[in-house]
Amino acid sequence: MLQRLSYQFPCALQLKQLGILNDVKCRLCKKYYKEKNIRDPPDTVESVGHIQCYCPVLQLPRIAIHHGIWRELLFSIRKSSTELNDASEPRWHFPSALSPEAHAECGLYQILEYMGLHEILPPGAGQNRAKLRKNIEEYHTAYAIDFDDTDIDTFIARRPDGLAFDNEKKLCVFLKYTRAMDTNEDWAEKKEQEKNDGYSSHLGFINHLSHWEKSGWKASQTNFTTGVQGSLHTNQFLTRLESLGVKNKNTREAIRNRTVQKPLSMTDMIIKFFFNALNFKTDWTLQNIHKQEHGKI
Repeated sequence: MLQRLSYQFPCALQLKQLGILNDVKCRLCKKYYKEKNIRDPPDTVESVGHIQCYCPVLQLPRIAIHHGIWRELLFSIRKSSTELNDASEPRWHFPSALSPEAHAECGLYQILEYMGLHEILPPGAGQNRAKLRKNIEEYHTAYAIDFDDTDIDTFIARRPDGLAFDNEKKLCVFLKYTRAMDTNEDWAEKKEQEKNDGYSSHLGFINHLSHWEKSGWKASQTNFTTGVQGSLHTNQFLTRLESLGVKNKNTREAIRNRTVQKPLSMTDMIIKFFFNALNFKTDWTLQNIHKQEHGKI
């Protein structure tokens, strides 16, 4: 951790600057592709950012870490969301937050069913789903969005990290979590835009369908982004917690502190994955470390 923060971390990029290595290409990518007998490994620079966020060999550990941080954050939001609606009942519902160790990612069918805009029928009753597919195609055509039949399955299959529903005011909020490399000054803004672009068509379709059906539902998106080195935009983070019903100031601060600390500890774990995979057989190392650490995240 101290090596990374003081720019002394022994990645190939740093080692070449010190005259220890002659090449900056990722050693793990090269090793993995050689073990798999795959020609032409990707021409990627082995930097701290590559190891933490992009190295394809470390994809599974990164996914496990992403889920581990997000589950804890999402469950904390659900547990601490104490705002009441006009009927003195909890305003926000979080169907994705199951426990600190588990969460559910709902697809488009389930989201629309919750909002009363689609009914999931028993297997074999395909007419309803065919109608929804037609609605998706018509929406993209109406707004001149490039789309073809092969894109529909991908569109339906995409799932936000979490969901929040306000049944009284008919609000549906897509929740997204990102652990990003925070070396550039505008890292958070770029990641925010990237996440918003990723689900803009889904939100547009839901709002279009809701307007067409006169249901009154509105869909939007809230992102939570933390940096690998523990950075986050504090005011934005706290404001978004409050918008989801976390009204206690001390509770919001406690959630923020935990969310900052978690990516820092996970950063060391990714580094451990990297060097174990580099020094031992790649598949065996990743599979075994993944199994050992998955339950601790």
